[in-house]
Amino acid sequence: MKPLKRPARRAILVVHVAASAGWLGLTLGLLALALTAWTTGSAPAVEASYRSMKVFTDWLLLPLAFLTLLSGLVLSLGTKWGLARHWWIAIKFWLTLATITASVFALRPGVNDAADSVASGTVVVDPRDLVMGPAVSLTAYLFMTVVSVLKPWGLTRRGRRLRVAVSAPKSVDGRSARQTA
Repeated sequence: MKPLKRPARRAILVVHVAASAGWLGLTLGLLALALTAWTTGSAPAVEASYRSMKVFTDWLLLPLAFLTLLSGLVLSLGTKWGLARHWWIAIKFWLTLATITASVFALRPGVNDAADSVASGTVVVDPRDLVMGPAVSLTAYLFMTVVSVLKPWGLTRRGRRLRVAVSAPKSVDGRSARQTA
């Protein structure tokens, strides 16, 4: 991919930060609603919590998650950072994929089942499951935020290889120069 020009890079960075913060905030809200449903003794509060969680997971969760993933990919591929040059970026990428997968295949179906249960007047079997999903996701997002700020762990093997290739002296004919002495 061609390097992004400064205005495009900055715009995509703003989109990425806003989507990531929105995803983190949404997860915090889902955690608060799940805790409310789990700890309250009020049937109307339980029903309202699960119905609210369903609205959030149906309409906001996946668009924010995929916008975060897409903008992060564009930034990594369109800047000097690269997708596989630095450990912190590779780890963020894989954690993002893992949390999106967990959201699609575990959280959303669990929230839908809970909302259907309370709508039909039955009790949710294990409300802790709906607390654990957002709690684990929130931990992952906070970890990714810290990693984004601190940028630890240095270059991957590919990143070191690319750095050496870029910094190696070239001869006039394009082959690398070898030292003879």
